[in-house]
Amino acid sequence: MTTTTDTAQTSTSDRRVTAFSPIPSPEALRTELPLTARRAEMVERDREEIAAILAGRDDRMIVVVGPCSVHDPVAALDYARRLAPLAKEYADTLKIVMRVYFEKPRTTVGWKGLINDPGMDGSFDVERGLRTARALLLDVIDLGLPVGCEFL
Repeated sequence: MTTTTDTAQTSTSDRRVTAFSPIPSPEALRTELPLTARRAEMVERDREEIAAILAGRDDRMIVVVGPCSVHDPVAALDYARRLAPLAKEYADTLKIVMRVYFEKPRTTVGWKGLINDPGMDGSFDVERGLRTARALLLDVIDLGLPVGCEFL
């Protein structure tokens, strides 16, 4: 749903804004794409293991691997499917975390990331980007991999 702006402009109005497109609330996304009890248990377990490694109570090494920024959810899920068996194989010595990042915060020109422009076409369909990002995170968790995201 797109809402056009009022034609009346004040001196403080941003005259370049032509429309507003509401985005789903966090609660709406959580309802539509839920973190099930099983997923929540996995996230909690992984966080506890990572905390133990960082505190020196677990001798394993944390390895965060993955793309700079996800641009193709299908390719990212394929990567996760290939990484999951390795995470299991080396679980005694490594805690493998998949980097699943959706933005390009240090990019000053060009594509800004999957959430802002999921079609990589300048459409800036943030609503679709948010849904795509959350669905991908849940899919990776379902494979048994912890995910690492960056917040800047």
